[in-house]
Amino acid sequence: MTAGRALTVLSVASEAFPLVKTGGLADVVGALPAALAEESVRVRTLLPGYPAVLSALEDAQPVHAYPSLMGGPARLLHGRAGGLDAYVIEAPHLYRRTGNPYVDAQGRDWADNVLRFGALGRAAADLGRGADHAFRPDVVHAHDWQAGLAPAYLHFEPGPRPATVLTVHNLAFQGQFPAEHLEALGLPPESFTVDGVEYYGGIGFLKAGLALADHLTTVSPTYAAEIRTAANGMGLDGLLRIRAADVSGILNGLDTHVWDPAHDPAIVARYDARTIRDREANKAALQARMGLAIDPTALVYGVVSRLTWQKGMDLLLAVLPTLLDQGAQLALIGAGDAALEAAFTEAAARHPGRIAVHVGYDEALAHVLQAGADAILVPSRFEPCGLTQLCALRYGALPVVARTGGLADTVVDANEMALATRSGTGIVFSPVTADALAHALERTAALHAQPATWRAVQKRAMTTDVSWARPAMRYARLYRALAAERATQDQPR
Repeated sequence: MTAGRALTVLSVASEAFPLVKTGGLADVVGALPAALAEESVRVRTLLPGYPAVLSALEDAQPVHAYPSLMGGPARLLHGRAGGLDAYVIEAPHLYRRTGNPYVDAQGRDWADNVLRFGALGRAAADLGRGADHAFRPDVVHAHDWQAGLAPAYLHFEPGPRPATVLTVHNLAFQGQFPAEHLEALGLPPESFTVDGVEYYGGIGFLKAGLALADHLTTVSPTYAAEIRTAANGMGLDGLLRIRAADVSGILNGLDTHVWDPAHDPAIVARYDARTIRDREANKAALQARMGLAIDPTALVYGVVSRLTWQKGMDLLLAVLPTLLDQGAQLALIGAGDAALEAAFTEAAARHPGRIAVHVGYDEALAHVLQAGADAILVPSRFEPCGLTQLCALRYGALPVVARTGGLADTVVDANEMALATRSGTGIVFSPVTADALAHALERTAALHAQPATWRAVQKRAMTTDVSWARPAMRYARLYRALAAERATQDQPR
């Protein structure tokens, strides 16, 4: 890092809101650069050239050309897209296809994902070493397995290099491919060792990043501890224990400009903690929008989630009788396992006006749900951070969450002592079982039956700081320490 120059970071990811989004990764990648700017950290974001990204790219200028990048010609373009200072990999043979960035229309992984995301890591390493002479980053920050080879390419090539950080957003997704792709990826033979990219006889993208990045972060402190255990380490806990001194848990934030009930264009009545009574109109709007009975007294639970085992959606199915016995309603937005989609759709058909399901994801509808639901259910078996509960806090929909990962770090259980000390912001339960979730629903209903107490908890939730301000400070401090250490290591001896 040169004295007097602002710290520069290349953020590397497979998705970013609002350009392309399949989950919370996109929200983080899209929001963090603006928060880091407040810390005098200048970020450029490298993304694959999906059609949606290329169409949004403004003032595009080519900065580097590849005669062949993973099987075809490619260029690195620089411009602005979705509010980001962005590099985009223009490689039609890899990215010119519609739909989900990871799977085809039948839900199968794209057969060439190894090359598509190998190219992402390769381009990141090239930019890290100055492929664009106008921007040579002090730090390359790779997100999840799709960017996991960036630290590997930088590690196995000689010469000065930027510091590297890998953030694990979900350890369950690891990017494992056959060893036969090593040559096509352009990795040297010496990289294929247990200390390199080799993982159970194949190539592990995430494993490579975990082994070779200078520092590792996860998206909450509790998750950083959980993944170093056999129960939650997904086969990588041994490596993570070895690297424990290089692992930090930095809690995710929320883009409080996008998620702001006082200025949200998607909702019918805008409000804040002082005007929270205006929220009631949003409840009626949600009920009408999703086909629930218009009933201001009903306790409305909301869900915005992937419909998977990880998210505890099978547990929610199991406790629907408890929910219905309360006279409550359920509004659910989500997609995922076909069996769970079918089960919730069938439940909605059996209980019209009481259970409503929207299969898929609708960003605007998610805002309507957060503003209109009384409580948001997040019964995840594991949750690296979670953004749904942060949105819920921001919108005064009390989060009902499992005590795991980032859920445990962000929601304060409104038990008797917390209510007495005015510190509770939601309902937290454990263990993650159907019985414990049912008890959490009973506690939620009992709290809802005390309007003054419920309103007080809502106001505390809404005034909780869920912004990127504190996480950005931690990232900036980490980047500066790593950049200084790297600069010392690269000095001639």
